[in-house]
Amino acid sequence: MTTLGIRSVLAATASALVLTAASDAQDVAALEERLAALEAMVADLRGELEDARAQADAATDRVIEIEQRTASAPAAPAALASSERGFSMGATQVTYGGFVDLDAHVTDLSDGDIGATSIARDFYISGATPVGGAGDGETDLDFTAKASRFFFATSTESDIGTVTGRIEFDFLGSPGGNERVSNSYNPRLRVAWAQIGNWRVGQDWSTFTNTAVIPESASFLVGSDGMLFGRQAQIRYTNGGFQFALENPDTTVTPFGGGGRIDGGDGAFPDVVARYNWSGDYGAMTVSALGRNLSYEDGAVDGNAFGWGVNWSGRLNLGEGSDLRFSLTGGEGIGRYIGLNAVNGAVVTASGDLEAIPVYGGLVAWRQALGEGRRVSIGYSMLEADNDITLTGTGVTKSTWSAFGAYFFPVGPVTVGAELLFGERELENGQSGTITRATLSTKYPF
Repeated sequence: MTTLGIRSVLAATASALVLTAASDAQDVAALEERLAALEAMVADLRGELEDARAQADAATDRVIEIEQRTASAPAAPAALASSERGFSMGATQVTYGGFVDLDAHVTDLSDGDIGATSIARDFYISGATPVGGAGDGETDLDFTAKASRFFFATSTESDIGTVTGRIEFDFLGSPGGNERVSNSYNPRLRVAWAQIGNWRVGQDWSTFTNTAVIPESASFLVGSDGMLFGRQAQIRYTNGGFQFALENPDTTVTPFGGGGRIDGGDGAFPDVVARYNWSGDYGAMTVSALGRNLSYEDGAVDGNAFGWGVNWSGRLNLGEGSDLRFSLTGGEGIGRYIGLNAVNGAVVTASGDLEAIPVYGGLVAWRQALGEGRRVSIGYSMLEADNDITLTGTGVTKSTWSAFGAYFFPVGPVTVGAELLFGERELENGQSGTITRATLSTKYPF
C-alpha cells in the first residue's frame, strides 16, 4: 500500500471517530480503544511498506548483477543449421554422426584358412591370403557389424582464431570380444586431431595417402593390393595445395633368410612427406613424396637404410555421380604404406645391416551412377616386390592382385551393397593362393 493510500485511510477513520465522539461523548473508553487499534494498524502498514521497499531494492541489485555478468561473458556460438546434428558447449560447437554397418562375407580360400579372430576375416588384406596350406582350403561365413562408426567434430572460437577438431571410432581389429556369446568389441581409435590455422596435430590419415581414390566398396575395404592406406600420429602444415608433414616412424623388417616379420619400432627420425594437390572441372590430382629412415637394433643387428616413395593419384569426373580413380606408387622401403604391409620395409643382411625392399603398385576403379541412387563400382589393384631372395629367402610375398565388382541401391535411408572379389597372392618360390569373397552389406548413416 502506498503512503497516499495510508493517509486516506487514516483521514477517513479519524473523521468517523470525531463524529462518533460528538454524538456519544460519554463513550470515551470506546474511543480510546479505537485510537489504540488505529495506531497498531498504522505501525503494521509501515512495516509492510519498508519490507516492500527492501525487496524492490534487492531485485534491482540482482538485475544489475545479471546484466554485468552477461556483458562480460564470451559470445555464444552461432546456432546450428537445421540440417546439422549437434550441440553447443560454451564457445565450442559440437557436431556428431556416423553409420551402422552390417557386412555378411562368404570367403572361399584355395590354400589353408584365415584365423577366426583375424582382421582379414572382416575385409580384404592381400598379404593375409593363405598360400601352400594343407587341404583344399576353407569356406567361411561371417556376419559382422564391427565397421560401424561414430565421430565427433568440434569448432571453437578462441583468442588465436578458430580451432577445429575431430575424433572417430569403429570396432575393427578389436582385441576384445568373441563370437561365442556377446560379440562385445572394444572401440578402436581411427583419427583424433586438432587444427589451428594451417597446422594439424594428432592422428590422421597419412599425408602420403590420397583417400579420394579409395574405391567405393560394400565391404570396409577393397582393392588394397596397390593402395596407399594408413593413419598415424603427425604434425602437418597446409598452405593452399601444398602439404608438408612429419609422421610417426615405424620399420617392419624381414629377418635374414626369411621367416616372418619383425616390427622394430626403432628410429630416431620422423617419416617426412611432401604433397601437392590441385583440381579443376576434370576432377582432382595429387603428387606426393615420402622419405624415411628405416632402423632396427637387436643384438647383433644394428642397421639403418634410407626409404623413399613417390605417388601420383587422381579422381577424374566422368559425369554426375561417375568417376575414374587411379593411383600409381613406387619406391624402396615403403612397405607398411602400401598394400597394408603385404611386403616389409627392409630385410636384415648377413652383416646385421638393413636393405630397403623395392616395391611398386597401383589401382584403378570406375564408379558409374545408374540413377535413383543405384550405382556400380569395379576395379583392379596390384602389388609387386623386388625381393633379394639371397636375403629374404623364397617364402616371402612376391606379388598380389585382385579384381572386384559391386552394386549399390538405396532402401530408404539405407544403402544395400552386393560385392564379389577375387584375389591372388604369389610367393617368391612360385606357390600361390587365391581368395574369393562375396559380400552383402547394409549401411545406415545418421
